[in-house]
Amino acid sequence: MLISQLLRHKDPEVATVDGSASVRSALALLAAKGIGALVVSSDGRRVDGIVSERDVARGLHERGADLLADPVSSVMTAEVHVCAPDANVENLARTMTDHRVRHVPVVAEGALVGIVSIGDVVKARLDELEDERRQLVNYIQT
Repeated sequence: MLISQLLRHKDPEVATVDGSASVRSALALLAAKGIGALVVSSDGRRVDGIVSERDVARGLHERGADLLADPVSSVMTAEVHVCAPDANVENLARTMTDHRVRHVPVVAEGALVGIVSIGDVVKARLDELEDERRQLVNYIQT
């Protein structure tokens, strides 16, 4: 399965935040949308970084509550793993596991077109395995 197929079943809107926004406002956006990460982007197209609940939790542990007034750019992950829409879900699963990342922005021709979470990847892989199982059972029974 390709990432583009997976994206067809997701909301096309990708939640982004400007790097100059406060960490507090990023947390409010994460809570309002019920998501675990935001793509940091000054224009909604370019990926400048990614900020997750994990980044904020670690920042709070290291720097305390004053962190909430700091810009998102101070806690974001700047080296972001991205993938293309024609990437294979199985390969992305391996990348996410190897690099311990839970969210990967999808970029086409330099522009942000989606985001994939580890949950999306696991669901897609389970669906693929279930389809294979069903085909094998049908083959055996015929």
